[in-house]
Amino acid sequence: MGGFITRYASWHWIFFINVPLGLAAIILSLRIIPDIRETERRSFDLSGFITTSVAMVSLVTAMERLGDRQPQIWPTLALAALGFGCLLYSIRHFRRAAAPMVRLDALQVPTFRVTMYGGSLFRASISAVPFLLPLLFQVGFGMDPFHSGLLVLAVFVGNLTIKPATTPLIRWLGFRRLLLINGALNVCSLLACALLTPQTPVWAIMLILYLGGVFRSIQFTGVSTLAFADVPAAQMSDANTLFSTASQLAVGLGITLGAIGIRLGEQVGDWLHLTELPGISFRLSFVFIALICLVGMIDSLHLAKTAGSSVSEKKK
Repeated sequence: MGGFITRYASWHWIFFINVPLGLAAIILSLRIIPDIRETERRSFDLSGFITTSVAMVSLVTAMERLGDRQPQIWPTLALAALGFGCLLYSIRHFRRAAAPMVRLDALQVPTFRVTMYGGSLFRASISAVPFLLPLLFQVGFGMDPFHSGLLVLAVFVGNLTIKPATTPLIRWLGFRRLLLINGALNVCSLLACALLTPQTPVWAIMLILYLGGVFRSIQFTGVSTLAFADVPAAQMSDANTLFSTASQLAVGLGITLGAIGIRLGEQVGDWLHLTELPGISFRLSFVFIALICLVGMIDSLHLAKTAGSSVSEKKK
């Protein structure tokens, strides 16, 4: 739909799609979600709020500047240093304050910790895909927005069609095996995108993107379900805040990592004398994203075989 609107109207109108969807979400939230409140009121943690905000804005901005065609090194390093400094202070503050904005106790739970660290890298990598694919098809291969959008639609078709099978897969394989096996398949699907060319048949492109959507959906559901499997009820509120914040931050970082991958792809393409190949910088960026996803799988190796068994109900 976005490609259709861009081609036959203007890209500005794409954002209005979210208006009716947002209104529907508000109405459904008011009707469906129970109004649960904490009995104990805490004072607002202004210090933690400010330092955390500065840390996130500085780090995301620094990474975004790395994606510029000619990044300014010293201002970028200064922003990164400011961000890391504020982040370290925030962590120290949250652990010592009497009423912190967010408690970090849930990070002591192994399954939650894995989904926060390795899971965030996975979410960042898959968030880069919807950003990179339209650029590959439109800028790299010369497609129009409408046909590019039709191809990208295959990813989300894969996301939806595998949903009914995700829970049986979790019960059959268990979380550890599922995240490792499916994670490897997800990496392969990202690398397959690096092999696409303008001559690749449309059916092959759609098959690769469809399977990529399938693997991404399984991994996302597995990570999201495992996150709260072993978190005590008393820590659930803070764990949910941490997880939601990390998820949103990972989405933003995914776009930034995609831009950095494109710049790295341009440089590697120059070094290897591959600049004549269509869309080579975008194709090499998928290799960069796949490597990030691969690093995110390392945490899954540390999971116990019975991790999350309380919700997976793994069959013996």
